[in-house]
Amino acid sequence: MVEKKPNHLINEKSPYLLEHAYNPVDWYPWGTEAFERAKKEDRPVFLSIGYSACHWCHVMERECFEDEDVAEILNRSFVAVKVDREERPDVDAVYMDVCQAMTGSGGWPMTILMTPEQKPFFAATYLPKEGDGRSYGLMDVLGAIEMQWAQDKDQLVESGQKVADFLLDRRENAPAKRGEDLLREAREYFGRQFDREYGGFGTAPKFPAAHNLIFLLRYGAVKRDGEAADMAAQTLEHMYRGGLFDHVGFGFSRYSTDRKWLIPHFEKMLYDNALLAMALLEAGKFTGNDLFYRVARRTLLYLQREMTGKEGGFFCSQDADSEGVEGKYYVFSPEEMIHVFGERDGARFNSYFGLTRDGNYRGMNIPNRIHAQRADELDPQMEEIVRKVYEYRLQRFPLNRDDKVLTSWNALAAAAFAMAYRVLGDAGFLETAEKAMRFARERLTKPDGSLMVRWRDGEAKGEGFLDDYAYTALAYLLLYDATLSAEHLQRALGCCAQIDARFADEENGGYFLYGKDSERLIVRPKEVFDSAFPSGNSVSGYVMIRLSELTGDEGMRKKALRQLSFLSGAVSDFPGGASFALTAMMRELSPCAQAVCAARDEEDARRFLEFVRTGLPLGACVLLKTPENGGLLEKIAPFTREYGLKDGQTAYYLCRNRTCSAPVSNLEQFRRVCAVL
Repeated sequence: MVEKKPNHLINEKSPYLLEHAYNPVDWYPWGTEAFERAKKEDRPVFLSIGYSACHWCHVMERECFEDEDVAEILNRSFVAVKVDREERPDVDAVYMDVCQAMTGSGGWPMTILMTPEQKPFFAATYLPKEGDGRSYGLMDVLGAIEMQWAQDKDQLVESGQKVADFLLDRRENAPAKRGEDLLREAREYFGRQFDREYGGFGTAPKFPAAHNLIFLLRYGAVKRDGEAADMAAQTLEHMYRGGLFDHVGFGFSRYSTDRKWLIPHFEKMLYDNALLAMALLEAGKFTGNDLFYRVARRTLLYLQREMTGKEGGFFCSQDADSEGVEGKYYVFSPEEMIHVFGERDGARFNSYFGLTRDGNYRGMNIPNRIHAQRADELDPQMEEIVRKVYEYRLQRFPLNRDDKVLTSWNALAAAAFAMAYRVLGDAGFLETAEKAMRFARERLTKPDGSLMVRWRDGEAKGEGFLDDYAYTALAYLLLYDATLSAEHLQRALGCCAQIDARFADEENGGYFLYGKDSERLIVRPKEVFDSAFPSGNSVSGYVMIRLSELTGDEGMRKKALRQLSFLSGAVSDFPGGASFALTAMMRELSPCAQAVCAARDEEDARRFLEFVRTGLPLGACVLLKTPENGGLLEKIAPFTREYGLKDGQTAYYLCRNRTCSAPVSNLEQFRRVCAVL
């Protein structure tokens, strides 16, 4: 057996890059060394972008990057660069724009050919090694580019320059549009796209896009539009019924390949599960249906037991493949269930989750509840059977897990757990959220307060991107909602100050993806539309408008309104593609009342917190002033200096439109006053 030699990825920490460290391709990580070599040796750059949980990334590696023929031509005539898109969202964003502009679509693995100056002249996604007569393969592309670079390099360089110029020229600002018009257009768009039989929007493939569901739930609440909220609730129920939800180990896969949500691409992403937990909690609040709370609990349990490190940071993803086969880890046969668990329990599991001899996936079965008339809840006996099946499944060949901690995704997961505590009152959820953010402060934050991108194996790396600061601010905002701790409010404000200082486009509005002191790429991307998760610009707008409500800071309000004005123009052509920006706009357009408690002692503060948790809507504007936090709160929100005890007793205030009602000292009376919120 020939011993494999490592390439230049061997000292990286990214699990995705390390998977390619023993390919025969002489991969480089993105960096100066690779591009200097390309310039010195006058070679084009072959850029491949992917991520660890990506099924087709693994397929292309097996077919192409482990192949000696492919390696020979790449090593002879190109400089090959591998990028983990999760570590370098800036590189990914720039070249995803390129891929979409040049091909009309995008995805991963992404394949880019470019000059040593990083200017692209070819783009594609997955490519097989060989073409089939109807479409080209990677060997066809590499051979053609190798020849053209030798014979007519100038034409390729000119093409690369034209693509770079196009990317720069199209980044013009559109005029702002009325927020109410954008909300209505998005609502109508989702209404047209809604699948009334199976939920979701459009046809297969179907993605969870939980931020769209959160928008519809909040739109339904604010506009009293039950149909909008029902679209979200139906979608969540159908996703849970299908194979998109792992009924054995819990958690949601990345997307469904079919209309019914039955057959997923089996990779599980941290951001999907965090956002879906939040959408489920909102749906439970809106509908009163406990099913949504139970599914939220299971989703969070999955994150706790399979996606959380010992120090509290959240991992990125779990792979779709086991032993090189997509989905093998997740499927069962009815005979297997009866053999392992006996006739009674095995048959009951088979019946409940629709396992048949014919199967629903390559002759095997993805457990699901699509066949059931109702999404019935597990009784204690079935719950015990599921637990046993889960323990049995753990004995299978394990899934690969990308165990790096990304600052942005870690914060999003912490936000979901904070929200779960706010809704469900489970102290374990709060502990999980606090621990994750403590990890971020200790492992991913520099002494000056600036953030790093990722942590793995004892190393933090990368200057933080907009998403890192925006999602960290969101996590602290939701931790504030859950605890009313002035320290969390102060931390959220600190993140917003960093966003302004590092990412602001003073000329055109909005925030760039990477900071002013970061590595320069051929363009400086400014992401406004949501992808699988909300854009950093949308999250920044939402956090800022809420912080302006909580603090009464006119400077913060001006920043928030400027950001929302920028977003209203930037997303005007397709508001349905920026639902979280619309959620922020909807917040600004809705009248906000402030509930303030000046608590005499710890017991009254505790009672008020419980009232907030059970008696006020999510995202309510609430402040709690205590003898311990009064000084800090008055510094953060100076208007709270006016609110104190009433005759030495705890006092409750409700303020609307800059006018406050007379304080009351009885919490039950205040509960009645707050019924209008």
